[in-house]
Order: sequence, then C-alpha cells, then structure tokens
Amino acid sequence: MSTKRFTRRPSNLRASRRIAEAILDYVGQIPATREYRQQNPEDHARAIARTAARQAAVTAGSLTLPPGPLGWLTLLPELRSLWKLQTQMVADIAACYGKIDGLNREEMLYCLFRHTDPQIVRDLVAKIGKRHVVHLASRPETQSVALKIGMHLSQRLIGRGISRWIPVLGAIGASAYVYYDTYQVARTAIELFTGVIDVQGDEADSETAASR
Repeated sequence: MSTKRFTRRPSNLRASRRIAEAILDYVGQIPATREYRQQNPEDHARAIARTAARQAAVTAGSLTLPPGPLGWLTLLPELRSLWKLQTQMVADIAACYGKIDGLNREEMLYCLFRHTDPQIVRDLVAKIGKRHVVHLASRPETQSVALKIGMHLSQRLIGRGISRWIPVLGAIGASAYVYYDTYQVARTAIELFTGVIDVQGDEADSETAASR
C-alpha cells in the first residue's frame, strides 16, 4: 500500500509540472484581438463569453468521446485547447473595456483560475472595494503559482479521468463543466476590467505605479 502511495507522488508531480508549463505557455503571451472599446462593454463582453463557452463545451465533448485508456491521452490537449480559447476570450473582453494594452500575465492567471484557486492567485491580484491591485510577480513567483495550480488540477483530473471509461456520460459531464468553467472566467474578467486596476511591483515601481 505504501509503495503505491510513494510511486504515485512522483507521477502526480510530473503531471503538475507539465500542466504548469502549459499554463505559462498561454499566460506568458497575450493574444491579439480584433475587438475594440465599446460604448456598452458589459453586454458585448457577455456575448463574447456565451460564444466562447459554447465553443469550449463542444471542444471538450469531442475530446472526451474516445473510450478506455485512449481517453487519458486527451487530458492535457483538452486543457491546452481550453486555455487557448479562454485566454483569447479574456483578451477580447479586455479590449471591450479599452484595457487590452495593459493586460499582463498576472491578470490573465487571475481571470483563468480565481474561481477554482482563489487562495493561490490572491497574491497576484487583490480586490479592494471596486479597485483591483495587481502585483507584478517575478518569473519564479509566477512559476510557483502555476505549479500550485498544476498540482490542484492534476488531483482533480484523476477524478475526471475516470469518466473516460463511460464515453457518453463522460462527454456530457465534461461539456457542462467546461461551459460553466469558461463562463466563470468571463465573469471574473468582466469584474476586473469594469473597475480601476492599479499595477504595482518592481516593473511598475521603477517609474510610478500604473493605474488604468
């Protein structure tokens, strides 16, 4: 029993590191957007969110269909596809509020994972009233946050992976979860970009703390 427990830990750590690397791949580069500042940004942002959530649900359902052990192979590609879509959605929403130019990796991490890992991302972005204070973290700090998120996700994926042995129910459940997850990301982004954002940290403090 103890042998199995110890052999599982290195495997989970490797999975966590791979997930963390995938996270940093997507939050490190802010995607380009064709959206622009809107007179009524919230309505437009919610429309973007609904479209992205539907697209994410379809993608998750198709990736979950292969039965048996083959289903396990789709776990990381599913996450990559989801984060690619969600980071694009966050960038589009930021553009609606006229805040795409200042969008950074800390805000992207906050938007993507606040609803699932609030304790982990709170050191990056803190909400004070209607203001959000963003701490520009160092590369090691960001990597540490990504690894913690990766460890949490790898534990959750073990449970989700079991559903791969039940193809139809697994696909329906994954689609519903991913739709909900994507819409929660959008809600966080809308809340963030609606208010004032104060950026603090080494890069911002070299001149003055940026506010937008």
